[in-house]
Amino acid sequence: MKRYSPMVAIDVATKEEAATLFDQLTVEPRPILKIGMELYYHFGQEVVKEAQQRGFKIFLDLKLHDIPNTVKRAMYVLGQLGVDFTTIHAAGGSEMVAAGVQGLKEGAAAAGLPEPKLLAITQLTSIDETILHNEQHVDLSLVESVQNYARLAEQAGADGVVCSAQEVRAIRQVTSPDFLCVTPGIRPQNFAKGDQKRVVTPAQAHQLGSNAIVVGRPITQSGHPVEAYQAIEQEFLKAGNK
Repeated sequence: MKRYSPMVAIDVATKEEAATLFDQLTVEPRPILKIGMELYYHFGQEVVKEAQQRGFKIFLDLKLHDIPNTVKRAMYVLGQLGVDFTTIHAAGGSEMVAAGVQGLKEGAAAAGLPEPKLLAITQLTSIDETILHNEQHVDLSLVESVQNYARLAEQAGADGVVCSAQEVRAIRQVTSPDFLCVTPGIRPQNFAKGDQKRVVTPAQAHQLGSNAIVVGRPITQSGHPVEAYQAIEQEFLKAGNK
């Protein structure tokens, strides 16, 4: 199974804080840096390029969700940035996901760059059964909803999904073996859950079959981000060898 180095969520408010983390995390094996909405909406492509100049692979997590033509045109732009992963909401439907796939392909081809892998958001790890039923008014169980989105995303051409590690085995039942499962909601033992509801440890994510894990606060707010990253990297990638 393909496994990636942990993806570190650089969810900070300033470019200076981000640059400090970029410098601190220039270690081997190198993490993949997840740049999300807060940082990108502040500083745009500049912050992506600054991380790339330091040799990092980039997971640009913007979770596009709009009409298909708008998503295609936006993905065309993202395809030219040289990022390695980006995201789209599966809830937008198969036509929208397929448009996103096409936009990424065309943008990357125009720039002469490899095509980024497109990951579809299933259900956010802040969603639980109560929210699913009482607020989204979805009659399916949480696992069935995630399976449905994963199947839809794969059929529309996405490379994988973002999901809770708790749902990876269920997703494997309805998708191909090389379909990627990237899992946030990772918390080391005894670390507070925060606003996450469906959480697992790095070792549990390995055992459940995650291809990659996304970790933010346990690394970036630890006071010792390199040591925290290396401990999580070892726990995730080496769990099967213990």
